[in-house]
Amino acid sequence: MFGGLLLLGIALVLSILYGAAQIDLQTVRQAIFQFDSSVTEHQIIHDIRIPRALGAALVGSFLAVSGAIMQGMTRNPLAEPSIMGVMDGAALAIAIMFAFSASVSGTSLMFAAFIGAGAGAAFVFMIGSLARGGLSPAKLALAGVTVGAFLSAISSGIAIYFNVSQDISFWFAGGLAGMSWANIRLLIPVAIVGLLLALFLSRSVTVMSLGEDVAKGLGQRIFIIKVLGVIVVLLLTGAGVAVAGAIGFIGLVIPHITRGLVGVDYRFIIPCSAVLGALLLVMADLASRLVNAPFETPVGAMTALIGVPFFLYLARREGRGLK
Repeated sequence: MFGGLLLLGIALVLSILYGAAQIDLQTVRQAIFQFDSSVTEHQIIHDIRIPRALGAALVGSFLAVSGAIMQGMTRNPLAEPSIMGVMDGAALAIAIMFAFSASVSGTSLMFAAFIGAGAGAAFVFMIGSLARGGLSPAKLALAGVTVGAFLSAISSGIAIYFNVSQDISFWFAGGLAGMSWANIRLLIPVAIVGLLLALFLSRSVTVMSLGEDVAKGLGQRIFIIKVLGVIVVLLLTGAGVAVAGAIGFIGLVIPHITRGLVGVDYRFIIPCSAVLGALLLVMADLASRLVNAPFETPVGAMTALIGVPFFLYLARREGRGLK
């Protein structure tokens, strides 16, 4: 945990220090502690790079914790917001908001993303439950990928028909270029409520990961735990998508890495996932700015470079569920 926090601190410094404009460390220090609004470099640091770095850390932690809770509660190693329809449902809701609303605020986008995320997840579980032989992790993942592609196609159709493609292309690709202090102010309450509730549920999620029969035998209130877990996932994922778009695979990769480091106790998995998720997205965002400077690569493409091979490996390992 301490090592992860140290690496996260270093990553945040690097994210603030490097970008399209070359700014030295001394100027960064002055911009933080002796801010002068008349200096262009200070404005870049204060208004662009610091909120972008903080936003990346918050969104990364949101997605990683959401993935950890989903995997623990469903006992599905392939569960993750971008695979289980949560993220695509949120993106569809955002597309509808842009198509039918003349003015869209950050709060309304976040609220729409919550509703869309819940509808997308419910659709995936409904489709997966119709499969012959019952619901297995691999079947649920296939249902998620299929439903996600369907929802994404509807979003694209809405964007083209209502001529809002340019407005919502950012949410489809995923990125942090538009992050501002206003976004940070929206994310902080979500972080306080969502992450604290996730920590509160951590012991129950550990028991749930052993199976529902075991959880019932140990006196866990299964229904209440599931409802609270769903609320946490929708809250964190909806907020993340509303400000940063559809950034996939963080919620898939990070919980598996965390379990390999700290074991199967979610009292450790959830906080460590939050730190490592923040670290991964901050570094992915930094790479997206530097790999083709001065142009930016969508940060969703950077996380996919890690996530897609990892997903294929897990899907192959869980392929027995298809039989």
